[in-house]
Amino acid sequence: MIVYLTGGVRSGKSSFAMELALQKSQHPVYVATSRIWDEDFAKRVKRHQDERGPEWASLESEKDIHLLPLTGKVAVIDCVTLWLTNLFVAFEFDIEKSLAAFKAEIDALVKIDATLIIISNEIGMGVHAETEAGRKFADLQGWANQHVAAVADEAIMMVSGIPLTLKSMK
Repeated sequence: MIVYLTGGVRSGKSSFAMELALQKSQHPVYVATSRIWDEDFAKRVKRHQDERGPEWASLESEKDIHLLPLTGKVAVIDCVTLWLTNLFVAFEFDIEKSLAAFKAEIDALVKIDATLIIISNEIGMGVHAETEAGRKFADLQGWANQHVAAVADEAIMMVSGIPLTLKSMK
């Protein structure tokens, strides 16, 4: 089962995802996709780590998330934006290669017998990027989000801490 969770920065995505995971499992897994780019980002990562209790297992992977031991687990994958950044850099800012690699990973995740709560950001709803690379990335993020939402069993958008159901199996 794939639960897609999207929204803006500080919309409550991670907290909601962690609560949802704890409702579904006593021992969920947190999959961190980020690289530590600078000191400010290290502080953000530390805050996320401090929010999780001892019931959480943690895995870290910048890409190839589908190769992690997730079978039979409830896992929060946080987040698509950072995961895409890693692919975008690895493929030297090539949108087509980055998107193809991302879609292949998502399609492989769908086949795993697990409950995966995949967090993403809606960056296209914000300020228009000033740089060409920024505009390319916003496009990549939008297409990636569409793909995850299409294959997801459920899709939820967080706005000001409030979950809005976009798609539901119910």
